[in-house]
Amino acid sequence: MRQKLLTGSESEEQEFLFNWTQYNINRLPGLELLFHVPNGGKRDTRTATALKRQGVKAGVPDLVLSVAKGGYHGAYIELKVGDNKPTTLQRIWLSNLALQGYFTKVCYGWKDAAETIERYLTEQIESI
Repeated sequence: MRQKLLTGSESEEQEFLFNWTQYNINRLPGLELLFHVPNGGKRDTRTATALKRQGVKAGVPDLVLSVAKGGYHGAYIELKVGDNKPTTLQRIWLSNLALQGYFTKVCYGWKDAAETIERYLTEQIESI
């Protein structure tokens, strides 16, 4: 489901998603293993260079759910808002992760991501 937002940023949507996780963590076992990969954002050159030396890679999906379900090793989600589309590097990462047995999806807004995560954790997503 693609949700078009008039305002709001990916970081705001991500905050909404993690607020949702706090309300649902006891109801959905495994939800506590969801985390954000802080790969994006603007940084000064010195910090960006140091992070690159430490292994930060462009295109890595925003969210990782380290729970094996339904034939998948875990889930990777790229969170977008409005008309934003995944970059070429993001599409490559998602494709390569899917080839390795991970569930991958581009979600538009926190509600789409929450729905996807809930379906994944309750095994309502088709397996490989």
